Amino acid sequence: MGRKVAIYDTTLRDGTQSEGVSFSTEDKLDITRRLDQFGMDYIEGGWPGSNPKDQAFFEAASRMRFEHARLVAFGSTRKASAKASEDANLRALVESKAPCVAVFGKSWDHHVKNALKVALEDNLEMIADSVAYLKDHGLEVVYDAEHFFDGYKANPEYALATLKAAADAGADWLVLCDTNGGSLPGEVGEAFNVVREGFSIPLGAHVHNDGDLAVANSLAAVEHGATMVQGTVNGLGERCGNANLCSIIPTLTLKMGRELSIRDLSHLTSLSTFVSETANVAADPRLPYVGRSAFAHKGGVHVSAVMKDATTYEHIRPEVVGNERRVLVSELAGTASILAKMREFGIDPDKGSGRLVLDRLKEMESEGYQFEGAEASFELLVRRLQDGIRPPFRLEGFRIFVDVAGSNVSSEASIKVIDSTGAMEHTAADGNGPVNALDRAVRKALERFYPELRQVRLADYKVRVIDSKDATGAKVRVLIRSTDGERSWTTVGVSTNVIEASLAALLDSMEYKLMLVRNGGP
Repeated sequence: MGRKVAIYDTTLRDGTQSEGVSFSTEDKLDITRRLDQFGMDYIEGGWPGSNPKDQAFFEAASRMRFEHARLVAFGSTRKASAKASEDANLRALVESKAPCVAVFGKSWDHHVKNALKVALEDNLEMIADSVAYLKDHGLEVVYDAEHFFDGYKANPEYALATLKAAADAGADWLVLCDTNGGSLPGEVGEAFNVVREGFSIPLGAHVHNDGDLAVANSLAAVEHGATMVQGTVNGLGERCGNANLCSIIPTLTLKMGRELSIRDLSHLTSLSTFVSETANVAADPRLPYVGRSAFAHKGGVHVSAVMKDATTYEHIRPEVVGNERRVLVSELAGTASILAKMREFGIDPDKGSGRLVLDRLKEMESEGYQFEGAEASFELLVRRLQDGIRPPFRLEGFRIFVDVAGSNVSSEASIKVIDSTGAMEHTAADGNGPVNALDRAVRKALERFYPELRQVRLADYKVRVIDSKDATGAKVRVLIRSTDGERSWTTVGVSTNVIEASLAALLDSMEYKLMLVRNGGP
């Protein structure tokens, strides 16, 4: 194994600077527990001197028992006008009770002159005094050299002098920051080589993703001597985000042979999902290693090869990082893709049935259907063709009434269905829109015959115009995600009429649930 690398997570501080992301105190505590259980070395909890929420977090976190991680409080060097002992920000760091603190200072003379508006020498004193004050209180000190690479390119002597000020004052770590995210891997490596030769203190890297190089720059830093990498789960962070630890961690251990405290990568995908859910942001399906599409195969040639030998199109086994292989079906699929998908459904197919399904798939996709995101509808299609199953109910007709009275709009749906025995149910329901009314009417009618459908509820509803050039006459594709509390599934409907498309997706959703029950599911 190569040299050990410490993983420093700043999801709770830098990650919260993402547009649209805000964590409550309880959210931060929940994420802290998950990060600690996963095996992070350092967890940066926030800036206790900046806001009451972070103060509340550190108060609660001080009572937590950590299994692996050291809690870190973040802040800045002292103000130019105050002594370190009198600086409110530094006192807040000490009072946070965190065993480790990260304090940032200016490394770029441009920032010192134009942002801080202090003399270059004064900035060096601010760094030294702040670090010394924190060390006097028995704390582990991580010194974040803000804008280091920009500073090094503009004035290397001064940038290195800021590091020396921190080192001489007792800093435990020197972290070189690409705060604007505009550096290249070669520039990062060159700077680390120089710093490594001049300092014996352990080095770290904190880089942003404005050039889409945060992961590459972090790995370059490790290759050139860094033994700490800072980043966030899923790359959350201001502007274009921070270095994505979900990519860095498996690459360090699986590709670069570095030793980490994190021993079990199989929880990585679930950690990624948990943070996305807690942040209430849609998870990016294309994230390497942990994204839903990371091991999704669509092209027929790809699928055929993967089914024979997964290493043909997968650089690691998905289960290593807690992910899974997925076979997608579309007009691009070959028979191998279809057969693989049928086996996923527990169907033992032959090539003839695979060809039959593929031909029908291509026909339906030419009409506007798409089954990549609607696997429940695809499974129903397969079983209808393969097993000849018939829907357990039949739609006889429906009507939608929309009543507009001034600013008040009400909707009512009337529907007639017949079950497998020939019994008829004719009922109606109102709703806060025609689709909602139709959904309620369908459920009301079918629950008489199939009470298990009471468990099903609509979780998501999406409409996409397939060919906008046809204006109001264009076809629409409706995707409906349903859940019964135990599992969820997605169905699709296509029509030039959004109500009709919605109904098709709704009926597929009900039929799919009944199929699960018939096959022994919940």
